[in-house]
Amino acid sequence: MPPGLLRTVALVAAMLLGVLLPQAHAAAAAIRWIIMAMLFLVFLETRLSREAIQRSHLVLLAANLAMGFAAWGLGWLVGGREVALAAFFAGITPTATAAPVVMNFLRGRADYVIAALLLTNLAVAALVPGLLPVVLGRATPQAFVEVLGTVALVVFVPLGAAWLLRALHAGAAAWPRHLRNVSFGLWVLALFLVTANASYFLRQHPEFPRRVLAEIAATTLAVCAANFALGRVIGGRAFAREASQALGQKNTSFTIYLALVYANPLVALGPTTYVIWHNLWNSWQLHQSHRAHPP
Repeated sequence: MPPGLLRTVALVAAMLLGVLLPQAHAAAAAIRWIIMAMLFLVFLETRLSREAIQRSHLVLLAANLAMGFAAWGLGWLVGGREVALAAFFAGITPTATAAPVVMNFLRGRADYVIAALLLTNLAVAALVPGLLPVVLGRATPQAFVEVLGTVALVVFVPLGAAWLLRALHAGAAAWPRHLRNVSFGLWVLALFLVTANASYFLRQHPEFPRRVLAEIAATTLAVCAANFALGRVIGGRAFAREASQALGQKNTSFTIYLALVYANPLVALGPTTYVIWHNLWNSWQLHQSHRAHPP
């Protein structure tokens, strides 16, 4: 089997196994550390220079915030308050910590995606505490500290460790090129655990109305498609893939947590179903990339 097809099969198999083995949710706490390990490898070989920061990053941030409220409005039209909240939490989510990893696999500019990752995660962490009362109708004063703490751990710990190691040993910047298969294996494992966690969550709440579940899934699918498409427009010719990935692949662990704490499990299905859609699209992109650029 060609390596490109093998990778695509591995990603799809990871999601299918996650659906079939919901008991693997017990290891879901490892997802954070797996993502940190992948980010460490990306940061090790990628320097965030001034050239990586583009005007389009500000447009991406504005689109990220606007999409939260556009999704909220769409949710109201589709199914009412609960669907609207679920869509809001999916739409407002910042760039995924794994997005630079995927961009590496797609042979794009990981430094562009890293800049978007830092900007959107920090901005959303700062702004969400002020936005949540608008959609929830009540204050959430402790959200800022909690969300910012998660950003600091997941993003800045591997960033600082990578920069320190590279400063002490310049040759470390070449390590990730020899560890591509390790990075991909970590990505497959994280995808399996994320899907298993979502599968367990759904099985634990059979009381959720099927109609509402379908409305949430359909709304987040529309939001996901809009994000990837809008990102390509924002990135233009130079950064179409990178901006699309930065806006489309979401750090849903943030907003799943926020939805569970400040809303309810039904609302948390917004970012949970978004996980499925953006990972299906990632699988297709990787398949197409390997077809276009066989090893």
